[in-house]
Amino acid sequence: MRRPSFLILSALAPAPLHGYAVIKEVARLSDGGTRLAAGTLYAALDRLNDEGLLEVDREETVDGRLRRYYRLTDPGIAALAAEAEQMRRDVRMVTQRLSGVRTAGVPRPA
Repeated sequence: MRRPSFLILSALAPAPLHGYAVIKEVARLSDGGTRLAAGTLYAALDRLNDEGLLEVDREETVDGRLRRYYRLTDPGIAALAAEAEQMRRDVRMVTQRLSGVRTAGVPRPA
């Protein structure tokens, strides 16, 4: 799973959000490292919807504009949990591999 998709699904894990709120939450979750353009976000939301990982929760009109809220599906929750577990395994592997490495200026992992 690509990082933007992981962050989008993570943003939606606690509760449904509309597109702009997803953009803001992804930026917050990544400490500003991932900033999604609207076109990129909506293409990803469409793809994740097509894959069955999220779905439209509800729609409302605000100031004459349609606001669509998205939520994770059960397969989306499972995919996000599986990706997080894979990341945990990867971190353990890298931490173990780095435990014996000494590089100038880089402290050993605790």
